[in-house]
Formats: sequence, structure tokens, C-alpha cells
Amino acid sequence: MTSQELVFAAAAGDRRALGRLLSVIENQTEALPAITAEISRRSSDAQIVGLTGPPGVGKSTTTSALVRHWRNTGLRVAVLAVDPSSPYSGGALLGDRVRMEDHSADSDVFIRSMAARGKLGGLAESAPVAASALAACGFDRVILETVGVGQSEIDIVSYADTVVVLLAPGMGDSIQAAKAGLLEIADIFAVNKADRPGVRATERELRAMVSMKAVAPGGWTVPVLKLVASAGEGIAELAQQIQSHDETARASGSRAQRRADRQVRALRSAATGLWLTQLDSVDADVQRLATAISANETDLYSAASEVFAAATRPSTRPPQD
Repeated sequence: MTSQELVFAAAAGDRRALGRLLSVIENQTEALPAITAEISRRSSDAQIVGLTGPPGVGKSTTTSALVRHWRNTGLRVAVLAVDPSSPYSGGALLGDRVRMEDHSADSDVFIRSMAARGKLGGLAESAPVAASALAACGFDRVILETVGVGQSEIDIVSYADTVVVLLAPGMGDSIQAAKAGLLEIADIFAVNKADRPGVRATERELRAMVSMKAVAPGGWTVPVLKLVASAGEGIAELAQQIQSHDETARASGSRAQRRADRQVRALRSAATGLWLTQLDSVDADVQRLATAISANETDLYSAASEVFAAATRPSTRPPQD
């Protein structure tokens, strides 16, 4: 298939084509530029929902319950579950996808595990483009599920329209993690496993923290919800708050601003990737200059400027037929 045919087939509901499309994106093959160009031609207003929180709070259970709720309302839902990378293969451990197998027979649900592959920030490098591809293929909701435990794993805020931070009672470290970084990114707090002891204390701490946070554009105040996701309790309210946040963000313009900021980050990431690829073409210069630095024949930044000039110099090779 050409890139156009692949995207067309994926958008038409061909699950095999959709899987191939995401593989091209995840593996960043040579077809990626053509794929992204084709995706950009397809308008989409899908809401991208980030679901993050420390391990053990029930993110997969909550995601599965949200999928079930949205499907009952007729929405098509896709899930990108960013898993830890396997130390042997480098691939995703697939734990999230296994836990959501009850949706596997639904043609309007697509679940994909994606390995972080050592990427810091909690998201896989290809996750933002993959989420855009799923939105372009006609899904109404795209859930980005990822682990978030502090200041270093909050990339989700850059790529989601609405961020749900999930916590659980009896996990003091979770609250400390929220204070460290997750507080700043949450549009909605949800305390899962609310049938356990300690839920009131956790809720109280979160509400105290929310009260110290500035009111978001449009007057949005971060709600603190209680869930028992395994029993479906509180899921309808969570879905309603996700929709309410989206409506408020649209009206205030913050949704459009967040999406514009998202494209700035995506553009910087793509440009950096192209630059690193180009850098490989002048590896001989890099090796030579590294040796010169070791011999004190030049300094680091002078050498870096020379490498940059070599990497950006127009090619003198004759054009290929």
C-alpha cells in the first residue's frame, strides 16, 4: 500500500491497516513523512484524554470502564497504553492491553500498547503522532494512558486536551508525587478504590492542594472525584467532567492554545530528529573533531559549530536519476 492507501484503509475501519499504520509511526520508518502528511489532510475534532498516575492506582481498570461508558453512548474509542519497555526486546510489556481484553471483539474500540523505549517524560516518542493518527481515523475519544509519578513524567500535559490524574487512598507517596509535579498538570483528580480506608483523608489533601492552585482559563476549577472503577462506580461522573472540561476549554480558547503549543513541541521534536539524522552523515567530522578536542587542539563549542556547519552544508553530490 502507498501511504495514502494505508491511511485511507485505516480510516475506513481496516484494523490490520490501522495496526500497520501505527507500526510505521512507532518504528519511524522512511514512510513516516508521507504518513504524517496524509494524516494532516484529515480534519478531526477528537478529544485526546490523558490518564496518568502512579503504578497500582487502577489506570487500566479505569480506562476500561471509561471505554465501556463511552461505547454505551455510541462513541468510538481508541487507547494508547504506554507501557514500560521490555529489558530484553525493547518492546512494550503489553500488561495494559491484556487487562483490557474484554473490548477486543468491539470493532469500534482499538487498543494499542506502546513501549516507552527509554523516553523520559512518561510518553513514548511516537505517542503524540500515533494519537493524531487515531483521531484522523475517526475515533471520537483517544485515551493516552501512561505512568506519572512526579516532575519527570508529565509530558502528557503537552499532548492531551484533558488530563486526568488518578490516585488511590493509603498511598502517601502518591500525594507527595502530586505535589511534586502532577498537581500542576491535572484538569481532573480522581481517587480510585474509594471503597478502601483512607479515602476521605486523600480527598481532603487533594482538595486542600487544589484550593492553592490558580483558577484555570474559563473559570475551570479542578474537581476531585471518587471512583470504584472495578465496579463502574463514579465513571459516569468522570466522563461528564471530562466533557465539561472540554467544553470550558473550547469556550475560553485554552483548548486551541494547548493544541497550538502541542504543535510547537511536535515541530521542535521533528526538527531535532531530522537534525540527528543529518548528524549521522558527518560522523567522520565528529570523530575527527572529538580527537582534536582530546588533544587540546580545539574547544568543544568551536568543534560543535564546525559540525553544525558541515551537517547543514548543501550536498555536492550529483542528483540521482
